[in-house]
Amino acid sequence: MKVTVVGTGYVGLVSGACLAEVGNDVLCLDVNPEKIRILESGGIPIFEPGLKEMVARNVAAGRLHFTTDVARAVNHGTIQFIAVGTPPDEDGSADMQYVLAAARNIGRLMTDYKVVVDKSTVPVGTADKVHAAIADELAKRGVNTPYAVVSNPEFLKEGAAVDDFMKPDRIIVGGSDEQAIFLMRALYAPFQRNHERLLVTDVRSAELIKYAANAMLATRISFMNELANLAEKLGADIEMVRQGIGSDPRIGYHFLYPGAGYGGSCFPKDVKALIKTAASDAELDLKVLSAVEAANDAQKQVLARKLKQRLGDDLKGRHIALWGLAFKPNTDDMREAPSLSFLEEVLAAGATVTAYDPAAMHEAQRVLGDEPRVSYAKTPNETLDGADALVIVTEWKEFRSPDFDLIKERLKQPLIVDGRNLYDPAFVRRMGFDYLPIGR
Repeated sequence: MKVTVVGTGYVGLVSGACLAEVGNDVLCLDVNPEKIRILESGGIPIFEPGLKEMVARNVAAGRLHFTTDVARAVNHGTIQFIAVGTPPDEDGSADMQYVLAAARNIGRLMTDYKVVVDKSTVPVGTADKVHAAIADELAKRGVNTPYAVVSNPEFLKEGAAVDDFMKPDRIIVGGSDEQAIFLMRALYAPFQRNHERLLVTDVRSAELIKYAANAMLATRISFMNELANLAEKLGADIEMVRQGIGSDPRIGYHFLYPGAGYGGSCFPKDVKALIKTAASDAELDLKVLSAVEAANDAQKQVLARKLKQRLGDDLKGRHIALWGLAFKPNTDDMREAPSLSFLEEVLAAGATVTAYDPAAMHEAQRVLGDEPRVSYAKTPNETLDGADALVIVTEWKEFRSPDFDLIKERLKQPLIVDGRNLYDPAFVRRMGFDYLPIGR
């Protein structure tokens, strides 16, 4: 099948590469020429395990192409995926300008039947707006070319996105046009040979499913973070509590790990957007999600607070070793990362920081700019020299079994603030450390 993907960001590039992997002829469009230059030269603009190799393989096979030519992109695919950014607007709602601009381009240039697929995470009602934008452009041209708009939300976890696309647990297609649904079934058939995973819904339900899924996961995280804070005050161990409630099949173990708060491109933005949609479109106050957001904002301050409890509120002259910058492991994504909240707090208190992350240091330098109080190390152990404490923000695998003797030798004092509960408290404390995890 001939497929166009508008946008070569996280969702667009993964979707385009995976669709090409199963034999489709895919053309990815981006208006940013620098992104297209990187892709055409064999690089990729994001870090995602397995993606670079997949892109290279399909480019070499002639199934995956890149362009900045809008007319070429619209002409190419019967199926047109819109996978552009929907950043939060000033009021927390999703900014739809890029989605609607892509829709207008399709309407302005299409000459035959198109299935326009909303792949970006968009508020309920977006498909109607996309449909109207295309209709408006066709009316300006005085033509009546047939088309359909469907919602096909993505459920990709950063760090495991290629596997998630190639082996989906569900595929949601929202729409009512029979030809469009037939083509979407054909497109996704290679990804569900084992058993049927495709669920067809009305378009508004499909749009809400994506927000509902992310809001539920964010709720579990904030709930466990609040329980961890309570456990700490009451002298309980949140790890034992997690095992106790996770063994209930109605609850399960997923997303029950307390930590330093959630971040990334999805959860913060989507919770905000759902709260805003409910308020503006339905006059509903989503009290649970408002509390989830507030709890997460508070949780991002926990690591700095724990550090100050040991070193004092004034951190002038204090140096901190920081392990982890990305909002989660296996990505270089720094959007809404808890590390940024921690850095803001400790830098404001006068500290300096040496940080290490396996993938996100270049992105951190871009985000933080020329911040003189933050330096970067080539290895985790290089961060330790002369540091008053080690703070762990991201649970990269290489942090799970460190040389504690070496850490103790290099730190000025044996203080570890662990925002991801990587270690057994009894073991680390027997090694002579002042160990501050979350809820233990």
